[in-house]
Amino acid sequence: MSTFLIGGGWDTAEVYEPFVRAVGGGRRIGCLIVDEGDGAAQFERYAGALRKAGPCTPVPLLVPLSGRFEPEEALEDGPDGIGGLLVCGGLTPAYQEALADCRERLAGLLAGRGMPYAGFSAGAAVAARRAVVGGWLADGVPVCPEETGEDLAEVEVRAGLGLVPFAVDVHAAQWGTLARLVGAVARGQVPYGVAVDENTLVTVEGGEARVAGRGRVHVVRPDDGGGVLVRACRAGEWFAVE
Repeated sequence: MSTFLIGGGWDTAEVYEPFVRAVGGGRRIGCLIVDEGDGAAQFERYAGALRKAGPCTPVPLLVPLSGRFEPEEALEDGPDGIGGLLVCGGLTPAYQEALADCRERLAGLLAGRGMPYAGFSAGAAVAARRAVVGGWLADGVPVCPEETGEDLAEVEVRAGLGLVPFAVDVHAAQWGTLARLVGAVARGQVPYGVAVDENTLVTVEGGEARVAGRGRVHVVRPDDGGGVLVRACRAGEWFAVE
C-alpha cells in the first residue's frame, strides 16, 4: 500500500498526480471531508484538483462535525467501488475524532485491498501512528503562532491511523509549524517527525519516502544528547522510513 502526504496549499495539482496514478484507470476516489457546513463546496475544490491530476471519479464522503466515519459502509469494494481514499483538510482534531473509532479497521481495510491513501493537511497529520493534531504552547511557552493551534492551546498528540511511523506536521514553512514538531520530538511525544511545506508531497512506499513538489520536507529525529537533528529534503530526494 502506498501513502501520499500533502502539506497543504492549492497552487499545483502535480502533488496529486502520483496518488491518482496509483489508484489507476479512472477509478473512483473517496474524498473524506469533515463537514463544518461547507462540505459540498470543499468537495468540489478537491475534486477539481484531482481531475486536473489525471483521469478519476471523485466521490464525496462527508462526515458531520462530531460524527464518526464508517469505512466498511463508505469504501465499497469491487471493480466499480472506491479505488483510493483522500482524507482532506480542515480542523485536524475533528478529523482525528472522526477516525478514532475506526483506526485499526480502516488501516486493515486499506492494507487488505492495497488501496492507496492520500492525506491533505489534516489528512496527512492523522496518517501518523502518533498524530500531532494542534496546539501552539509547550508547557505554556509558545512554539508556533497561536492561529496555527487548531483551536488547541497546549500541543496535543493523539492516536492516528498508523499508516506511517513518523509524526507529520503540515504547512511547515507557511505557518511556522516546524518548531512545534521539533518540540514534540525533543520531548519524546513522537518517535520522529516530518514537517511538510505546502504544495509538497511525501510518497511513502516500502522502507523509503520520496519528496516531490515546490517546497521542502524537514525530517526531525532525536539525537543521543537529548536534542534533535533536522534534515531538509527537496524534490527528488528521499529518506529512510524506520
